[in-house]
Amino acid sequence: MVTLTDEQRMLVDVLDDIAREEFVADAFSHDGFPWENVRTLAEHDLWAVNLGEEWGGGGLSEFAAVLAIETVGAVCPETANALYGQTMVAPRAIEMFGSETLKEEYLPPVCAGESAIAIGISEPGAGSDAGAMETTVEETDDGLRLSGEKIWLSYVPASDAVVVWARFPDGNLGTVLVDLDAPGVDVHEHYTNMAGHTQSHLFFEDVAIPEEQVLVRGKRALKEQLKALNWERVGSAAYATSMARCALEHAIDYAGDREQFGQPIGEFQGLRWEVADAVKEYTAARALTHDAATNTRGGSDTPAHPERLRASLAKFHASETAESVVSDCLQVFGATGYQQGHPLEFLHRLARGRRIAAGTDEIMRENIADEVFDGSGLPSLG
Repeated sequence: MVTLTDEQRMLVDVLDDIAREEFVADAFSHDGFPWENVRTLAEHDLWAVNLGEEWGGGGLSEFAAVLAIETVGAVCPETANALYGQTMVAPRAIEMFGSETLKEEYLPPVCAGESAIAIGISEPGAGSDAGAMETTVEETDDGLRLSGEKIWLSYVPASDAVVVWARFPDGNLGTVLVDLDAPGVDVHEHYTNMAGHTQSHLFFEDVAIPEEQVLVRGKRALKEQLKALNWERVGSAAYATSMARCALEHAIDYAGDREQFGQPIGEFQGLRWEVADAVKEYTAARALTHDAATNTRGGSDTPAHPERLRASLAKFHASETAESVVSDCLQVFGATGYQQGHPLEFLHRLARGRRIAAGTDEIMRENIADEVFDGSGLPSLG
């Protein structure tokens, strides 16, 4: 694992104190976006830690955001989910690719904990297959117009705008930023997934897109977007490892208190070894996540981004680890952990989504194989 600097250790310590003092009581009872916790972090300048100081962010690295997601998620997964979405996904793409005007308008409210930005990639006929995307931006006499639909969007009820992937007239995929209250935008339907989160289905009908709200377009647009998507995958890995740690902390505490056959169940070798295996997988997932977050490419004129292979490895392993570790920890609780409303029951439903969102297991396998056989080969030793 990466050795933390004094500044990074202080960040983790402060976030851990706040989470355990302010978030623990309601950690598994949020209904919707946890605005109160978001504003608490914003008041301590700990919300948008990796966004630029000029927008009200912390001006730290994406690795700092990974540490923040891990630390908060070990206590309150819902707050970590919001933190992940607003530091590593849509707002990060705006900062990477948006005009100064766009950043000045949309990023300060996000950094202040007053606004959120969603992202729209999937369509009913285009999930992992981005090439099947049918949402389009057309050039008309009146300017650019967006038409199509997006599904499975998170954060829409809490958001003011959405970053939309769409196909431009040159046939290339690009992204635009769309206000959710713009004429022609229809929040068609809300769905509830198995974790209890709201996901939305949006329709766009001839929506006017000012030129300054185009983030990327052209031949290199897809490659540029994938840089942002790699950060999303690293953030997803951090979020997944935070769930694993949260489950482990609950299970270890319970195993020390719960007695059967005249002794704490944490003294039985079978359970101890199961927890040991879970800690092994959690630690490996965290190491892969830190490796991806700190091995980046880019320079002064190109936004830094994780290597595709390292980001895919971290996302893939962390997603599987979250599900398996949470399941093993639920077993420690027995019937108690299987009841609705129990933290482990909630974590079990929540963790399953990590193997789908931000790139499925199957896509991660393909990314890894592509890099190993046709790209840069195995991760470098240096």
